[in-house]
Amino acid sequence: MSKSGSDPEGSDAFARLTEAVERVLGRVRDLEGRVRDAEARSVELEAMLTRFTSDEGAPSKMLERLNRLEDENGEMNRRLEAARGAVDRLLARIRFLEEKR
Repeated sequence: MSKSGSDPEGSDAFARLTEAVERVLGRVRDLEGRVRDAEARSVELEAMLTRFTSDEGAPSKMLERLNRLEDENGEMNRRLEAARGAVDRLLARIRFLEEKR
């Protein structure tokens, strides 16, 4: 068997191989871009985490403050409801007195 200048099977296989390599390279470029994006987000998230977990805002202190504020909010709501009740009673008395006149 001698090699001739035209090998249709060889050129077809080479074309398929070239296409496969181009697809793989395209996928590698896509993945490289996604890795860069993920690394950038990671840096950003690490900076945010550092900012939120500094000594001033340690998670345990933040949780403690949140609990304290929730307790204060509950107390304020109870006082507000009591004040509304008192105002309603005063308005009822005023209406009663106005009706008596």
